[in-house]
Order: sequence, then C-alpha cells, then structure tokens
Amino acid sequence: MDKAITPEPANAGSTGLKATVNAHFIISDYIEHAMAQAEYENLEDGSFGGRIPSCNGVIALGSTLHECETELRSTLEDWLLVGFRLGHHLPVVDGIDLNKEPAYEPVDAV
Repeated sequence: MDKAITPEPANAGSTGLKATVNAHFIISDYIEHAMAQAEYENLEDGSFGGRIPSCNGVIALGSTLHECETELRSTLEDWLLVGFRLGHHLPVVDGIDLNKEPAYEPVDAV
C-alpha cells in the first residue's frame, strides 16, 4: 500500500459526522462514524485497500475505490455482528460506546 486516499464520507454534510447521535439508530451511527475514519490506499496493481484503524481486523480490498469502500462497510457490519454474538469489547468510536448495558426505566415511570 503506497498512496493514502480519503473519500468524502457519506451523509457528512457541511458539519461533518461529529453531530449528535440518535439513540434509535446507534449502530448505524457507529458504522457511519467508523467509516469516516477509514483509510484507503492505492495498491501497486491499481486496486485499493482499506482499513479502519480503531477496529482491529476490519480491512477490505476492491478493484475500485467505491468497491473497496462497499466491501469495508460490509466487513465492518459482519465484524460488529460477530463481536456482539461473542461478547467482544468493541472500540468506542467518536464517543459512541456499544458496550454499555442498556438503562431501563422503572416500571412505575411508564
């Protein structure tokens, strides 16, 4: 890997991805923020490699940058599912912590 490339993050808008996190879509927000941290490189053969440094083992290859980004997102999603299933501690990404136990309201609060 010899040349770093940074594509524009999807849905970043003019304020970037460090906006408030919607609790209803916390996993989607986590994925978007992790993808914003992705690093891509143009390989010697013209293909692309990508990784998310904070998520160990999340790497992907593609013949185009778009294909690499799509594969990286899919790999991240699978990595999260395996992590949830096996009870792995997941890295906190931009303050989004998927390791927290849910807080429950008392029954009489409803």
